[in-house]
Amino acid sequence: MEHITLLLGIVIVTALVFDFTNGFHDTANAMATTISTGALKPKTAVAMSAVLNLVGAFLSVEVAKTISGGIINEDGLKTEVIFAALVGAILWNLLTWLLGLPSSSSHALFGGLIGAAVMSMGWSSVNGGTVVTKVLLPAVAAPLVAGIAATLATRLTYKISSRADEKATSKGYRAGQIASAGLVSLAHGTNDAQKTMGIITLALITGGVLNPGANPPMWVIVSAGVAIALGTYLGGWRIIRTMGKGLTELAPPQGFAAQTSAATAILASSHIGFSLSTTQVCSGAVMGAGLGRKGGVVRWSTATRMFVAWGLTLPAAGLVGAGAELLTKQGTWGIATTAALLIGGSAVIWSLSRRQPVDHTNVTADEIGTPGATGADAEPAGVVTTAIAAVTPPPAGPVATTAEGTATDSDVAADVQMTLSPASAASATAVADSARPATV
Repeated sequence: MEHITLLLGIVIVTALVFDFTNGFHDTANAMATTISTGALKPKTAVAMSAVLNLVGAFLSVEVAKTISGGIINEDGLKTEVIFAALVGAILWNLLTWLLGLPSSSSHALFGGLIGAAVMSMGWSSVNGGTVVTKVLLPAVAAPLVAGIAATLATRLTYKISSRADEKATSKGYRAGQIASAGLVSLAHGTNDAQKTMGIITLALITGGVLNPGANPPMWVIVSAGVAIALGTYLGGWRIIRTMGKGLTELAPPQGFAAQTSAATAILASSHIGFSLSTTQVCSGAVMGAGLGRKGGVVRWSTATRMFVAWGLTLPAAGLVGAGAELLTKQGTWGIATTAALLIGGSAVIWSLSRRQPVDHTNVTADEIGTPGATGADAEPAGVVTTAIAAVTPPPAGPVATTAEGTATDSDVAADVQMTLSPASAASATAVADSARPATV
């Protein structure tokens, strides 16, 4: 009994750690566009989001019920299975955070839970119908619905404000964007904090503390809300950068349309108990807003990597969860080994992230470590581009004169630079300087 009590405590702590990673992993959902458009300063944005995530945790328990009594059959479920599931979810969250990919924390949790349960009790332990109707179908439909809604909302917004003063409307949309970002944060707390509540409630049921079908106790609701709020305040800056600048460049009207569409979809799904991915909804809305503006573009290379991460989340977290469960089934030494691997893996990922840190001071920079880049997807000029730029003549026309009568080398170089990208211009100037005859 003492061993079960200790294990249950470990599972509860691990669940709160997952909730913490969920917070900083998904901060971008609410605040990436608000930060990228300059509506709020980075630290102010994450502080506001943290408070509203905490408030949202108290609004509903429908999603928690779906997890604690829907996806996995409770009969015969052991506490160590839940521990193994959380290991898979946490490691996948940290890995995708390191890569700056806005993958789904929800699907990481579901994947880990399904993989661990199958390893422990076989496929019969999984309620396939619930997985399809409340996990897979929303995963496909929600980002599409949010994306289409954001596209239409963006076009309508620009049409309505086409004759208005741009500066005045920009201020108004920034204010609206702050309000809609707060709504997304509230919705995120309502949906995602409940997933941890559901996991802890499921652990308490398997440990015999609660009866099957019981609602989460108040202390579970409070602890889950605080954990996700603290993680949100930490700020998942790497993913905020991808969402805010990596997918598309957003103006305040687009940010307002994207966040309003995402918040509506998340709140509606939470009300009916759909445990959808807020990350997928918000990413779909951001891409829809990017396509909704005339001349707007989506960086499909970034989007493709994100789609791949979405597809890999369930199976990858499931495999890690199954491997962790294979260890935990061995007894105390297996549980201790699994805990050590979780701590060690997390430490390695953290140390790798320090090689190229992203925080509130550089999250809106065009390109980390690439001087002269002009966008999130900017790349250094290639050899051919640099060579062509170096021999490109200045624009046709009369030669400018200086006070001494003729244009200097620096004047010509400046004319050339005006026709080149920043990276190519720098290379062209260097080549020109090297080609200049030496003064005797």
